[in-house]
Formats: sequence, C-alpha cells, structure tokens
Amino acid sequence: MDVKDRVLWHLDRDFTRPIRDPLWNNIYVSDGMLALINAPEFQQLSRIKQLGPSYLVYPGATHTRLAHSLGVFHIAYRMIRGLLAFDACPVLDETAVRSYLCAALLHDLGHFPFTHSLKELPLTEHEHLATRIITGKPLASVIRDRVGADPELVAAIIDESIPDGGQVEIRFFRRLLSGSLDPDKLDYLNRDAYFCGVPYGTQDLDFALSRLIPIGEDGIALAPTGISAVENILFSKYLMYRAVYWHRTVRVATAMIKKGLYQALTRGLLTPEELYGHDDESFYGEFRSRPEAEFALIAGVQDRKLYSPVVDAPFDESNPAHSRLLDLEYRTAVEQRIAKNLSGNSKSIDPLGVVLDVPEKISFEVRFPVAFDDGLVDYPDAGTVFTPAVVADFTRALRRIRLMLEPGVASSVSDPELTLRETLADGVP
Repeated sequence: MDVKDRVLWHLDRDFTRPIRDPLWNNIYVSDGMLALINAPEFQQLSRIKQLGPSYLVYPGATHTRLAHSLGVFHIAYRMIRGLLAFDACPVLDETAVRSYLCAALLHDLGHFPFTHSLKELPLTEHEHLATRIITGKPLASVIRDRVGADPELVAAIIDESIPDGGQVEIRFFRRLLSGSLDPDKLDYLNRDAYFCGVPYGTQDLDFALSRLIPIGEDGIALAPTGISAVENILFSKYLMYRAVYWHRTVRVATAMIKKGLYQALTRGLLTPEELYGHDDESFYGEFRSRPEAEFALIAGVQDRKLYSPVVDAPFDESNPAHSRLLDLEYRTAVEQRIAKNLSGNSKSIDPLGVVLDVPEKISFEVRFPVAFDDGLVDYPDAGTVFTPAVVADFTRALRRIRLMLEPGVASSVSDPELTLRETLADGVP
C-alpha cells in the first residue's frame, strides 16, 4: 500500500464517529479528533457567538464558533478526500493530512469576542493567539498523542507569518484553507445565512467541491465549469455583508464596543492580554462592571441601549478627508472636534457620546487559477463577470461613514451632517 492509499484508508476507516449538525447533517470524526473537540481549549468556542452582536437584528444568529469550526473541518475533510483521487495531488502522508484537518478544526482557536471587529486595535492577531494555544500545553500533547498530528505543522498552516521552511505540505494546505473556495468561507456563508434566516449565503457545496483540481504543490485550481460556483460565493459574500455583517445596527453595536475598548487601551485602563481568552459571558461580565465611562459603551450594547446613527454617507477612499479616518488616533481627534462643534452654549457634549464608524476594506478573493486545456488562467480573465472593476464597485457600495450619537445627544443637535462635513473639511491639526 503506497502513501496515498494509506491516507485514503485512514480517512475512510477512522472517521466514523458522527456529530449531528443542522447544516451538514452528520460530521464524521475520528476518536483522536473527538478528543481534540472535547478539549477545554476548543470547547471555549462554544461560548462565543460566530456573528457577535448580529443577534440584535437576527435573533437566530446565536450559533457559535465551535459549530462553525466543526463545519470547516467537515468541508476540509471532504476537500482533501476528493483531491487525493487525482494523480496531480502532491504526496501527503498521514501526519500531514491529520495536521491539515487539525488546522481546519482549530483555525479560530485564538478568537475572543468581537475579534474581527477589533482588527484596527493594537491587539495580537487571532492566528498568533491560536498558535500559542496549539503549540503549548496541554493541547499540543492531545494533537500529537491522540490525533497523531504535528502541532508545529498545524500552527504553520494556520499562521502564515510562520516561515514555511520550504515544506510543500505547508504551502499546499495554506492554499486550501485560504482562497475563493476555502472551507472557512463555504461554511460561514451557508451557516450564517441558515441561522439568520436569509437566503443570500447559500452555496451548492457538492458542486463547488467537485470543480476543484489539484495542481501539485501550488495548491488547487478551478475547472472552467466551476466559474459560476465562485461567482455565487462572491455575490453571496457581497449580499451577506450588505444584509447581515454590516447591517447598520450591527455596525452601531460593534463601533460602540470598539470605541470603548480603544479608549480604555489608550488610557491604560486595559491591557491587550486582558481581552484574550474571554468568551461572551466573561467578556461582558468583566468589562461592564468596571466604573470608567469607557466601559459603559460595552454595557450599552449588551443592554441594547445603542447609539443613534444621524449621518450615513458613502466612504470615498480617494478623498484624503475620508482616508485619514482609517487612522484610529486621527478618527478619535475628529470625534472630539465633532463633540465640541455640536456642543451648544448651555450643554457640553462628552466625546464618548460621539462615534464615527468607518468600515475597513473588504477582500473579495478573485485571484484564483482556472485550469483550461491550454494552461492556467487567472480567474478575472477566465470569462467571469467579476472583473476588478466590478469587485471595486461592490466594495465601494458597501463602505459607509456613519456618525453615531448617544440618544440623548442625537435628539438635541441640529444638522449633524453639516457638522460632520465641515469638521472633515477643516481637519484636525
């Protein structure tokens, strides 16, 4: 039995323990993977909502990062099982394949509440935090002794800042886990749409996976008949951002959390290490109880005492007055100036009652090879409607500047749109 046959035999024989999932029905795991799933470090993800405050808009959006991680594992398993049937698939031994499946399962292990919404803050990236946990005690022993995988390889697949050392397996598996048709995206679009009760994220998983072709150590390519599968993913991602991920109420809640934490970090009321390792309950329990005004913003989100959006305008990255707002320190200075400009003769507005929300740039992954008979073609040049210009239009349509005010302030100010426009035009020294 050669290496590939041994891997296929292992995948077919050992992954027989079913876990029921509302989206994918049975997810089959091995005894070793089940031990990893039962580890406290992984179970922590069962107490973190996948979509943060989206439940404020979609009450069903209470699914967890643990459920999502199981879904990613399931799709990663199906993906590698299919790719191994091709002669062009690189030679991968059992340890490497187990490590890849561990990476799929544990890719979100470094998450704490609101992680994706806090990318602008001076915090350690969640991939680095996951690496710490995966290569530390006791989880490394479970990965090594119970699963038969390599913790260092698992970490390197997840964290692309770790040098690949020329290892074919790392480069190959990184390309599988990150791209237009990756297991993460295929699960979260379907799962988020399912629990929010919206149709926008639904994907044909069987068809998408059947269109993938290995191209040696360079990863995977798409069969020409699969171009529509990626188009569906890209358009679904756009619609999910528009309807769910960046819904106005969700943006208000995350902007309040972000401002409270940024101000607390800036004032030294909080250290980054105090954020890591929290789940939803401990996050709110720890920070809403603190007396400083910055933490009242966090309590406001939990109690649904949300700020009121009073200005909603397109974000123009080519406009220097807009692009400067991507810097949090400058944005804070602008918020302070707006508070001053909105203050009347008889009332002074607290800068904490003013929040500017500027969404970050969205990545629509379209750099994906399509395998035609005469060679590989970059996806945008393969006959898809998703040209760079269309993708730029999608991004532009989604990004909005919003000025949000504490409700008591919002009801008492006049012409906040003019105030914002004049403040941005004047700038802040």
